Amino acid sequence: MRVLLVDDEEELVVTLAERLSLRDIEADWALSGEDALRIAAEKHYDLAVLDMKMPKMNGLQLKAELEKHYPKMHFIFLTGHGSEEDFEAGASETGEGYYLIKPVNIQELVAKINAAFGTGEA
Repeated sequence: MRVLLVDDEEELVVTLAERLSLRDIEADWALSGEDALRIAAEKHYDLAVLDMKMPKMNGLQLKAELEKHYPKMHFIFLTGHGSEEDFEAGASETGEGYYLIKPVNIQELVAKINAAFGTGEA
């Protein structure tokens, strides 16, 4: 399973990628929607973890672009804001089970990744 992490907070995506790797989940990261599209064109990803609020292209916009080219890709949304509006937007796109509020608990993220593929519970 290969995961693409997209967030404008470099420390977060680098740390998550390292921690997922320790759990045998291959993860790459990008700091913007534009970088994510470029990276996704070079490698196949099964799932993308997208920050809801990023400059230029937010997580919902990036999801729409990725789905055009990779319709089987799964998505999990992250937000650091935790507002009701963000929650409703993320939940309506992916279902409540695929939306996390920062700081991200790695066990919870792994459980949601596994649940997206029917290999575990969220």
